Amino acid sequence: MSTIAVHGGVRNAVSDSMTMIGRSIRLSRRNAETLVMSIVLPLLMMSLFVYVFGGAIDTGTRYINYVVPGTLLLCVGYGAASTAMSVADDMTSGMIDRLRSLPIRSSAVLTGHVVASVVRNLLSTTVVIGAAVAMGFRPDATVTDWAMAAGLLLLYVLALSWLAAGLGVIAKSVESASTLSFLMLFLPYLSSAFVPTDTMPSFLRAVSENQPITPVIETVRGLLTGTPIGDTGWIALAWCVGLLAGSFIFAAWLFRRRTHG
Repeated sequence: MSTIAVHGGVRNAVSDSMTMIGRSIRLSRRNAETLVMSIVLPLLMMSLFVYVFGGAIDTGTRYINYVVPGTLLLCVGYGAASTAMSVADDMTSGMIDRLRSLPIRSSAVLTGHVVASVVRNLLSTTVVIGAAVAMGFRPDATVTDWAMAAGLLLLYVLALSWLAAGLGVIAKSVESASTLSFLMLFLPYLSSAFVPTDTMPSFLRAVSENQPITPVIETVRGLLTGTPIGDTGWIALAWCVGLLAGSFIFAAWLFRRRTHG
């Protein structure tokens, strides 16, 4: 099987990546249904918990302020799941075979999908925050706090997007990619996103407190609403950086193996 030809030089690498980024963003615009659902579903979940369950859940603060950080990460999960399906579609539709005849870096293919995922998540996060403010969310964060929260969320988006890209590479179909990415959608429910972990049964609390999403949520929550962070910020940063590095290596290795094998 022939390999994807590789341009030389930084300029060509950037040009290849920009071409694939533009393609992936155009595909996102055409697939409006997936984009809308990645925004609507987190909004529905936030509304459900705030207006239906919020009055019965004691978090020590206004529930809308408590639930927004978790909703943001839930939104990222839905966005990443669509990345897995887009990559799987490229891998199974013959797109990769066509690229083999072109002088383009193989890394540009996945880079395009990941950057498009970041753009989609930027849009969905902005919409969710705007809706949360309309529902009564009142953060007291400084500009520095917002910048730190945005930086951590960006790391998390990149990590989850590269992980989703890897899952899309190994998936045999778009449907199986959706199934493989289910964990990214489900894991926020086993965290402190919607209820404090100390209200959970002991076995579930152990899972919730020792998975990557909880420290990220607690850090974003602390930065935006002023709740104590302690060492959680460093733990969240370590999780995000480690997950990003591992996911990038995982996705790149799998892609080279499938396209060069």
